[in-house]
Amino acid sequence: MESHKKLFYQKQSIQFNEHFIIDWVRQEVFHGNKDNISRTKYYQKFFLANPEIAWSFLASMVSRNTGWNMGDLYGETIPKILDAKTRKRLFLTLERANWIIFKDAIPQLLIYKWSKKLKRPLFHLLDHFFVSGFMQKEWREFWKNGDRKRLMYALIVNEQHMIHKPVILHPFYKEKIFHSAFFALHELLHFNFVVFPTIQGELYGESVVKFKKVWKRIELGKRLSSILFDVDLYPHFYNFALKIEPTGSRYDYERYTYSGNKRSTPFIRAVLPVIEHHSRKIEDWSLKYSLQPDWAEDPRMKKSVALTSWYYKKQEQLQRYYHVKQLITKRR
Repeated sequence: MESHKKLFYQKQSIQFNEHFIIDWVRQEVFHGNKDNISRTKYYQKFFLANPEIAWSFLASMVSRNTGWNMGDLYGETIPKILDAKTRKRLFLTLERANWIIFKDAIPQLLIYKWSKKLKRPLFHLLDHFFVSGFMQKEWREFWKNGDRKRLMYALIVNEQHMIHKPVILHPFYKEKIFHSAFFALHELLHFNFVVFPTIQGELYGESVVKFKKVWKRIELGKRLSSILFDVDLYPHFYNFALKIEPTGSRYDYERYTYSGNKRSTPFIRAVLPVIEHHSRKIEDWSLKYSLQPDWAEDPRMKKSVALTSWYYKKQEQLQRYYHVKQLITKRR
């Protein structure tokens, strides 16, 4: 009788603890998902405490890039090229995609954190956060075999599928953003890129092409991870992340590249509002999409080369594009 009573109380205690964890995770997601800056900091903070989860550092550094793209919309150049309505739509597209990724990924990271703390896998709790069957399987595999790179690639695959239908294929974003002339021109001329800066003033990264294709975004994410965790470059990126507070202004890194650079984009918290998002029904993408067989393999990479000079040439091209547009407008 006593053994049955003891077992009953143990089960009650476990259930109570799990309810507490679920509520705590929801609160953490709510507070961390306020805006680009809060997301960037949260990813980085998690990585510092759990360095085996490499994806969280990649997410933080890519989130910095999102912030810089947001800041560009209110800087010196882009407002001369795009009207206020288009810039607002671009901001909302970036914000929505990154809000969705954070809302899906952070419960996974925090359930892993609690699993570590309690020394038992709690990945069945991911059902409460509508995490894909694909990721639930991958977390269980990671718990058993500890393959850090495979987990990072799995999270890259998952995040890009998470935003594909609600953002990339959403009728509003599809028509107003991804089918716009501005977006097509940016892709054609390689104006879109992700850069990882160093305090020494060098920039490394990749240009973004064929963004509308999910497998291209996955490939890009894997290549970026290879650059970020390159044995020679990683210490420099890590040092930058620790020392430089994210503001959403490209001045975060441009001040190190060329002396005399002045700020040309604002702190995003000074110009952008906190957006109240609405949750929609979440479907398990892994039940509908078949994965490419090589998703867990390393990407084909060239030796990482600094993009510093290339980056500033692109900035100059953007300025020239503005002047050409001005001339055409005047002639009309």
